[in-house]
Amino acid sequence: MGMTLTEKVLKKHLVTGEYKNGNEIGIKIDQTLTQDSTGTMAYLQLEAMNIDKAKTKLSVAYIDHNMLQSGPENADDHLYIQTVAKKHGILFSKPGNGICHQVHLERFGVPGDTLLGSDSHTPTGGGLGMIAIGAGGLDVAVAMAGGEYFIKTPKVVKVNLKGKLNYYTSSKDIILEVLRKCTVSGGVNKIFEYAGEGVKCLSVPERSTITNMGAELGATTSIFPSDENTLEFLKAQGREEDFTPLCADDDAVYDEIIEIDLDKLEPMIATPHSPDTVVSANELRGKKVTQVAIGSCTNSSFMDLVKVANILEGKTIHEDVSLVVSPGSKQVLTMLSENGALAKIVASGGRILESGCGPCIGMGQAPSTNGVSLRTFNRNFKGRCGTESADVYLASPEIAAVSAIKGYIAGVEDFDSEINLDIKLPDKFLINDNLVVKPTKNGEEVDVVRGPNIKPFPKNKPLENVIVGKTLLKVGDGITTDHIMPSNAKLLPYRSNIPYLSEYCFNMVDKEFATNAKKFGGGIIVGGLNYGQGSSREHAALAPLYLGIKAVIAKSFSRIHKNNLINNGIIPLTFRNSNDYLTIDKFDDLEIKNVISSIDSNKVIVLNKTKSLEYEMDLDITERHVEILKTGGLLNMMRLKAD
Repeated sequence: MGMTLTEKVLKKHLVTGEYKNGNEIGIKIDQTLTQDSTGTMAYLQLEAMNIDKAKTKLSVAYIDHNMLQSGPENADDHLYIQTVAKKHGILFSKPGNGICHQVHLERFGVPGDTLLGSDSHTPTGGGLGMIAIGAGGLDVAVAMAGGEYFIKTPKVVKVNLKGKLNYYTSSKDIILEVLRKCTVSGGVNKIFEYAGEGVKCLSVPERSTITNMGAELGATTSIFPSDENTLEFLKAQGREEDFTPLCADDDAVYDEIIEIDLDKLEPMIATPHSPDTVVSANELRGKKVTQVAIGSCTNSSFMDLVKVANILEGKTIHEDVSLVVSPGSKQVLTMLSENGALAKIVASGGRILESGCGPCIGMGQAPSTNGVSLRTFNRNFKGRCGTESADVYLASPEIAAVSAIKGYIAGVEDFDSEINLDIKLPDKFLINDNLVVKPTKNGEEVDVVRGPNIKPFPKNKPLENVIVGKTLLKVGDGITTDHIMPSNAKLLPYRSNIPYLSEYCFNMVDKEFATNAKKFGGGIIVGGLNYGQGSSREHAALAPLYLGIKAVIAKSFSRIHKNNLINNGIIPLTFRNSNDYLTIDKFDDLEIKNVISSIDSNKVIVLNKTKSLEYEMDLDITERHVEILKTGGLLNMMRLKAD
């Protein structure tokens, strides 16, 4: 029996554990990336491990999230990251060089390598044939320190692409169709592997759009083969020596197979407020829009924006629409300026933002009250854009550009077939890495600069045998890390200051949460399905930890957030009987007895003392997780092992 591409890469990097479905395995990490929103915590944790140099093949620290300098906080964080990177053997990508995933794809990704990033959209690297996984900052710090990264041996889903994309469809429509079929929780503990004749018609930038937004499936990652299209891309980037051909065996066996006929695919749109609420664009044709935003790590490539420029050429943006465009990297922006595409966008009325994450993370460009924003981004969670009352729709750059002209969500009949949308990969990309700062050979010479906003990260204590606390909050299904720890222009500058951030924990859901947590000395959170989906931000575990949260009880958890809770010593319990969820109310007094012996058995009893009820809970964790929880978190465990 042959192997899938996923098996080949993972088995090559296997360090510990048996490669068997459901087993925990530890894999060697070749590369890491961080960004400034999560990077400060990752590097504070790396420093706490007393590691002189990163032990990976390559580690890169990017500045792409906190780009608005309304005060010294962001600049201080950037200086900290730059100096700590220089000291510890890590490349530093300066502000303006571009979005981490776009730049890493262009300049650093290597087929067949493993990449761990402190950003949930790290799977973008799967477009190059990498096993690229998003994780919490502490996991990335451990990888930089030479430790393996642990995952459950994933199920492998084959996405068989048949046919070829037509004139008005794009790779964005492929991943939206996968999300429509599988939902935002359909990829948990799975890797999506793309195959079939349709793969041949997709360039690496188009493939990376799919693997990037595959994060919204809750998947471990997604991956494409490394083939002649991969070689063409690497040649154009001057990195032909990084190419390795990789593909699944012809007789590989998959756990699931999804078929998508590209010949029949239509332009798709995700409707508010989830990336999986997907319908055909034609169903929404005519809906008025007030804002169009093109860019993000999903759709900001050179090819994407040349298509946008061709659509906008000679046209004027509708008078009721604001159009903003964010090129994904300095490389993209420079090439657009040199070939005239940038002038076409500006002439149409489009506004050019710097090469960064910007509106996608709520860092500027919030829509108007009750506005309708059509975006080429990957997430449309309620309030993420900065305006609670706005509706955000997700679409391809082509649909977005046509809609900006029309003033409404465009359908197939709005396309002008005379416009050239068949954009080929350039023979040679413009290569200029002058905004990448190399580390020093002698790290002892570097003084790490710490601004006053950088506070120590909270540390947990070893697990106690009895946990008592009030139900501080009860929430429904689909709670995201945006709900737990909001991401916006007001709060992003304080990502290094957990005490300050904690005041806004769950602020979108319950403005009294932080006050109640302090009043009652911490407590327990009760949640619904897929609790903690979305961004990998570790702050969604660190802020609750600071406020004294001991456990979270939910119907189910997202993969990254569950790991972040465990890494910080917070117990993630799931209801054995989902109906028990209905019987718990806010401020009920809960008690977990015999905690230490219970977690060894992966079965925990929770008492509702207010209602005199008893619940059986599952604790689906590994022996390693048990050890982490008992010591009060991963950092505590590593320190104990080092002593």
